Amino acid sequence: MTRVTLGVLLGVAIGTADVVLMRPLSFPDKRAALLGAFCARFALGFFAATVRLPVSPVASGLLVGIFTSLPDAIITKAYAPILITGALFGALAGWIVGRWAPPFAS
Repeated sequence: MTRVTLGVLLGVAIGTADVVLMRPLSFPDKRAALLGAFCARFALGFFAATVRLPVSPVASGLLVGIFTSLPDAIITKAYAPILITGALFGALAGWIVGRWAPPFAS
């Protein structure tokens, strides 16, 4: 499996998980909130699998999770839930990448 394929799978899985977590909450425009959350978490999973940073895969995923979550946290002012789930999903994605992704080509 390529890193891009793994990134797409992680993006879909993490995006879906975040939508499931958000469904019980109420929003003025729930459809837009869920679609935005899915897109942000899809990006988290995709970039966690495809970026190349000089740190461990878990640390790389953690950084990607925080950086992709930060704009949403700032806009909504819901820092804790967004950044915590971003960090957790990012670290998990990094762990999965470290375990199953092929090495980068030189």
